[in-house]
Amino acid sequence: MEWFCMLMRPLTDEQINQYEKDGYVIIRNGCSEDLIDAFNAHIYTIRSAKEIADWAVPGKTWTDKDRFSTRLFNPHKQDGFSLQMIKLPIIRGALCQLMGDEAVGIQSMYFFKEPGAKGQAAHQDYYYIKTEPNTMIAASIAMDKTDEENGCLWVIPGSHKLGLLTHGEVKDLVEHEHWTHETEGIDLGKQIPVIMEKGDLLIFHNLLIHSSTLNRSTNRWRRSYVCHYVHHASFVGPEHLRFKTPLIRENMRF
Repeated sequence: MEWFCMLMRPLTDEQINQYEKDGYVIIRNGCSEDLIDAFNAHIYTIRSAKEIADWAVPGKTWTDKDRFSTRLFNPHKQDGFSLQMIKLPIIRGALCQLMGDEAVGIQSMYFFKEPGAKGQAAHQDYYYIKTEPNTMIAASIAMDKTDEENGCLWVIPGSHKLGLLTHGEVKDLVEHEHWTHETEGIDLGKQIPVIMEKGDLLIFHNLLIHSSTLNRSTNRWRRSYVCHYVHHASFVGPEHLRFKTPLIRENMRF
């Protein structure tokens, strides 16, 4: 299947080396501004509807405030536009380069992160999603410009080489949501901010320690579309994530 990976090779050798060294790489201008604006508007339409579709409701019990604060979970399973966004050729090509083979999508999340919203404490994605063999890679599409003011991601370069660490209770409830867990036994002072422009793509390893902070802006959102992928032959632990979305055309399946 190596010939599949020849269709698009967006990462340079230097970027691949950076991913292997640091556990992440940014593809600048991976998505056009028109595409980002169209997708943001599409998601807004879904959540602003008078009657929200069952698959898109913010939870069992919700209020109008939750429409644009609670993440939209796995929209690619129900919505055509979200499905195409998880299958972006530039992401598929980068994953092919990093895995050496075709990837499949297993999860998508659209985050709103309005002004004043808390972030998620430092963690490793593999803590929540076990795969065998361990091949999971995340791709985060910046739907807005993201920096320290509006609660960008922070990462510890090279931390993906430490293996899976212990996770415990969240310590800073002013900065972070309470319903997550936090990596223990690591110097969080080594975190650095990931500054991204609208349309940039962040590709990162499932063991990379990363977090996000409180959105301290008064009028800036930090929306993002975060998708998780695995090698097409990997087993996915959580049962609700075992449906694999191919990133290739129907007549090119494995």
